[in-house]
Amino acid sequence: MRSRRKARKRAWTALVHSIDDDTLRSPHEKALTKPSHPREPNKLARAQGSVRIIAGRWRSRQVAVPAIEGLRPTPDRVRQTLFDWLQHFWAGQGQDLSGMRVLDAFAGSGALGFEAASRGASHVSFLEQHPLASQMLARHIASFQAAHLQLISGHALRIMERLNRGVERFDLVLLDPPFASQLHLPAAQLAIPLLSEAGLLYVESDQCWDEHLRMANEPARELLTHAFMVLRQAKAGSVHYHLLQKNSA
Repeated sequence: MRSRRKARKRAWTALVHSIDDDTLRSPHEKALTKPSHPREPNKLARAQGSVRIIAGRWRSRQVAVPAIEGLRPTPDRVRQTLFDWLQHFWAGQGQDLSGMRVLDAFAGSGALGFEAASRGASHVSFLEQHPLASQMLARHIASFQAAHLQLISGHALRIMERLNRGVERFDLVLLDPPFASQLHLPAAQLAIPLLSEAGLLYVESDQCWDEHLRMANEPARELLTHAFMVLRQAKAGSVHYHLLQKNSA
């Protein structure tokens, strides 16, 4: 058993180091951040609509969605189902989102993270690379006047690697990268040591989790299969969404 754990640890370390710049700069993200707009960070982020916080202290408050090509906020129906799952799972352990620490990677509009904060999460970190999305998130965080909301601008995988070198851990990690980015599995691998014991991982994609694992290379497939078990999964239109739990070491 001990040798198997060591083998998994070595596999995880090798996979983290194998995440190269080509992975970090997917074609989709290159299109979003291409250098043809050198003044983009100084532009004011424009909204292309809004999403509504469903429940909690900020219920019915609107969160503006920045006008960025390819940005796809999680639909209301999917968010409601996710938080119903979380409420059911944690209520069974005598808990709710109160006191939970949440990491919203690939935050985009921040709809998932703001929903978690509204429902009682004690801390939410938003990771976002696109300068206009980051600007909009910063404006929302300032308007909420909530010290437990944190924005970290930069590439999600690089930030997660950096966080892994620290002691901060999260009860829930939210992964909703651009569907075409192929970042779901690299981000899930980096989420393993970031999660607290029996922590939860949410994955939203255009493919089911089993299909992601089927297409993964053998080390990644073995690592993720042993690291997580699927608690819930569903589909809404073309969106597959999953709630996974980290297995005990």
